Amino acid sequence: MQKSIIGKAVRFALLAAPVSAVGFSSAAVAQEETAKVERIEVTGSRIQRQDMETASPVTVIDAAAIRMEGFTSVDQLLQAQTSMAGAAVGSTTNNGADGVAQVDLRGMGSQRTLVLLNGRRMVNSGSGADSAVDLNSIPVAMIARVEILKDGASAVYGSDAIAGVVNIITKKDFEGFQVDLNGSSTDKGDGETGELSALYGFSTDRGNYTFGAAYSDRKGVIQADRDWTEAGSSSFIPTGTLGGKVQNAQGQWVDRSTGYDFTQDSWYQTPSKRYSLFANATQELGNDLVFTADALYTKRKSDQQLAPQPGDIMLDVCGAPGADLVQCITLTPAMTAGGLAADETGRINYRRRTNDVGPRVYEQDTDTLRLSAGLAGTLDVHTGMNWDVSYTFGKNKADTSVANSINAVNMADSVYANQAAWFSGAPLTPAIVDEIGYLEQANGGNKQHIVAGVLSGDLFDLSAGAVGFAVGAEYRRDSGYYNPDPVIVAGEGTAAQQDPTNGSYDVVSFYQEVSVPFTEKLTGEFALRFDDYSTFGKASTWKVGLTYELSDEIMFRGVAATGFRAPNVSELFGGNTGSYDYLDDPWGNEQDPQILVNYTSDANIEPEESESFTAGVVLSPAQIEGLSMTVDYWRFKVSNAITRLDAQAGLNNCFAGDVTACETFKITPQGDLSNFTNPLTNVGDQDTSGIDVNIAYRFEGLGLTWNINNDTTWLLKFKQDGLDYTNTIDGNFGGYAELRNNFSIQAGQGDWSVTYFNRYIGKTEYLADGSRIDAVLYHNIAASYFITDGLSVSLGVKNLTDEEPSRVANGSDGGTVPEVFDTIGRQIYGGVTYKF
Repeated sequence: MQKSIIGKAVRFALLAAPVSAVGFSSAAVAQEETAKVERIEVTGSRIQRQDMETASPVTVIDAAAIRMEGFTSVDQLLQAQTSMAGAAVGSTTNNGADGVAQVDLRGMGSQRTLVLLNGRRMVNSGSGADSAVDLNSIPVAMIARVEILKDGASAVYGSDAIAGVVNIITKKDFEGFQVDLNGSSTDKGDGETGELSALYGFSTDRGNYTFGAAYSDRKGVIQADRDWTEAGSSSFIPTGTLGGKVQNAQGQWVDRSTGYDFTQDSWYQTPSKRYSLFANATQELGNDLVFTADALYTKRKSDQQLAPQPGDIMLDVCGAPGADLVQCITLTPAMTAGGLAADETGRINYRRRTNDVGPRVYEQDTDTLRLSAGLAGTLDVHTGMNWDVSYTFGKNKADTSVANSINAVNMADSVYANQAAWFSGAPLTPAIVDEIGYLEQANGGNKQHIVAGVLSGDLFDLSAGAVGFAVGAEYRRDSGYYNPDPVIVAGEGTAAQQDPTNGSYDVVSFYQEVSVPFTEKLTGEFALRFDDYSTFGKASTWKVGLTYELSDEIMFRGVAATGFRAPNVSELFGGNTGSYDYLDDPWGNEQDPQILVNYTSDANIEPEESESFTAGVVLSPAQIEGLSMTVDYWRFKVSNAITRLDAQAGLNNCFAGDVTACETFKITPQGDLSNFTNPLTNVGDQDTSGIDVNIAYRFEGLGLTWNINNDTTWLLKFKQDGLDYTNTIDGNFGGYAELRNNFSIQAGQGDWSVTYFNRYIGKTEYLADGSRIDAVLYHNIAASYFITDGLSVSLGVKNLTDEEPSRVANGSDGGTVPEVFDTIGRQIYGGVTYKF
């Protein structure tokens, strides 16, 4: 049946919105009209259908929109969407991400958003035993469009699709040769980016072959180079402290009165280089048999930089009870006069920022390979059925290093042997620098094998239409490993101790879907999936969706579903890992806001479970041609969540006298945090809800074609583990603003167009004390022009008014949260495309 206005609205909106932020039930780009009706597969369902209307809301971002807004990486374009929250790591994450970029749909965690490439899973990637896909492994140059399914989809795709699905569709069926050159720079002369890509494709009588290559280079931005950055004040200073005291010019030991500004060594934008090759092939083999294949290889060389390693060691004091009799330091009369003395263990704390060794430079050299091939055909059964079998292989390996790391054992030995040199506050000698410094090296990787098959078609006809179905089976094996440097494994470095990770699991899955047209207006969608894991056992999920077309102008839709997330390799087999988290010590014993926490995993951990519900309406008033609107309510509930407990709450509760909290986190009642541990458990939960609104309007006026698009997300609630994060922001958890809005308006005529964008993040409250964090509104402008049919240019400015990021007291970096706010400032970007 022809879906007159609603169907046209879906197709129009995919072309109308400059940023293609379309909240309709569609997920596929409109196919070219041909005499033969073509069936397409929509993200969120394996049933091939003639129309693109399903019960689930989907946003589509096409290649033109990506280029118009100057996005140079997949994570940038995804995190700009209003449906994102939290703090997904990316190009602005300098500490702890190892150059990885991820997506965090609804702020529920990157591990709860499934990433697909051409409808099939992508291998997790990063530094080893990773929990999510590294979006850096997918070059922007190969993307035809990105489809964001904003609904739970475990019943269709299995584990990880709790918050939704990001399906990246690559360019295929291309003919000719195309070269793209894109670049950008801040108005302050740093943070330059450049990308050069080439695409070549040709068709035969029975197929098409498309090949591409891309190179991208991103330069860094130092935090101290932004005038709004507040200077850091770390207790680890280059001259060193003994028991928190320093020696003044008169030789007296007094309380430390200065701190070290670590912002002069740290990045806001991290440098990265990427080299990518990709290909797509489609070949008809005869008798309705089609072979398809795609390949992707990406090498990433990235680095981050932090202030020189903070050395933190406990030194035995000669003569003190319990102290070592040989390896010990002697407290001079000036030291004792200044109040320095051994603690109850016979030791004293020595801290030093090892500037003499140099800043910590983290480097990653990662290789990601993905190969996927399939055969598809038809069966002459009933009205015809379609079958598809495929094999997908993914592999990621990484070599990582940290230059200018410090061996804590060697440092302690050196202090004992050279007490005067260390305590004088003078620069260390080259011999001492060589003795304590070393290059920390680690390696890791991930591997994935998937064999899948699906059969789809029409079961039988009802008065309102055919009942469509899809049944399938899948086998998947995931494995991962990570080998830290032996010095780190032995706990002899000043960086946190970490154990190796190594493990694997496999899963066998069966699923089915049915689409039933109960009447010409009412259609039901039903899905059921069964998974059997080698680790925890069995899981089953279901989905029920309804669409009701009240008229050609109004359609209602809703989906109820269950979901699950299986524990990944790092959660099951991860070794104990130390992490320096931003926390407040209620006892006041810690001198720095970054406190060492020991993270533990659990081989017996159970899968997460979820429930999701969406309900909405699609409006396309006939009186206003070109106008469409969607309103969708959504809610996600996660139980048995795999999570770490709230470390700050554990500190506060232990301080208040809660013995259970002290025992759980291994904290003494006196506030000794030397064994502070945060275990991975199944006690977590999430409950989040909100409303998405999209308005798209395309019209002709003043001799121009106009496209207006507005996306709004109202967050009604986000609760996790008993805490309410609604409309709050925090350096550890990210931002959960009640209101996020993206607006764009484009005017064009023939060969040119001009677009204005703005992105609004509403005011929030600091999680710790409720203090207000200012709202921010970013303005972007862009223009494009086709000089000839094959030559086009584009130019734009991001953050036109050079808005500063809002300040966050315990921000993850630079006094703010770079994953939420723009820390780079005004950027000018442009590009040239030539096709022949």
